Amino acid sequence: MIKPVSLEVCANSVTSALAAQEGGAVRVELCENLKEGGTTPSHGQILQARRMLHIKLYVLIRPRGGDFLYTHLEYDIMLADIRYCIEAGCDGIVIGILNADGTIDKERCLEMVRLAKQWGLGVTFHRAFDMCADQFQALEDIIEMGCERILTSGGKTTAIEGAIIINHLVEKAAGRISIMPGSGVTEANVADLVHFTGVSEVHSSARVHVQSKMQYKNESILMSNEPGDEYSMDVTSAQRVKELVRLANNNRPKGAH
Repeated sequence: MIKPVSLEVCANSVTSALAAQEGGAVRVELCENLKEGGTTPSHGQILQARRMLHIKLYVLIRPRGGDFLYTHLEYDIMLADIRYCIEAGCDGIVIGILNADGTIDKERCLEMVRLAKQWGLGVTFHRAFDMCADQFQALEDIIEMGCERILTSGGKTTAIEGAIIINHLVEKAAGRISIMPGSGVTEANVADLVHFTGVSEVHSSARVHVQSKMQYKNESILMSNEPGDEYSMDVTSAQRVKELVRLANNNRPKGAH
């Protein structure tokens, strides 16, 4: 029997997480600040998500945007956030730390993996993997550390662009770890991505643009240094999640597991 392709949703809020659950996602990666590639959500978001979700809840452990080379202070913050996720009853964490030379920081990553697994939490290695100098060596390092899966776009901006590398990673992994494509995964490409790479799970934010319900609008101000719309937001769409799950499971390659 062919195992269905599962969808993890990158949720930028509890509202998005609930939409992911409604649409049929098997797991949520909860984060904030997606415009910066995602950062650790607030304790309030984590706590409310845990109270309201019955699907798996993984939390992104990333104290800031930018690179994945962290100071001792930032690392201490990451460990503190992992401990909170343990206390809050999360199912897993999403991590990634690199050395300056583009290799995996095995020592600190392993410490985080051990802390999580000691309390029964799973661990995903995030797209810091895509910034490594040698992804195939990084694959072996991450497998050795005991992570469950790698979220990757194949070292490219989108998973479709990196599909050939993702396919090679699946072959090299040989079932030792799950390779989960993410970045730019949409209804238009998910079926082709699954068919070409042979993956068993995919990652998408499945977002839609929602306009604010504010009646009064001050059009002469920006609340950040970056130009943008102060009266709109992105949230996960349950309908998009349903459609992604449906399409991901269409035209599965023969013999897929």
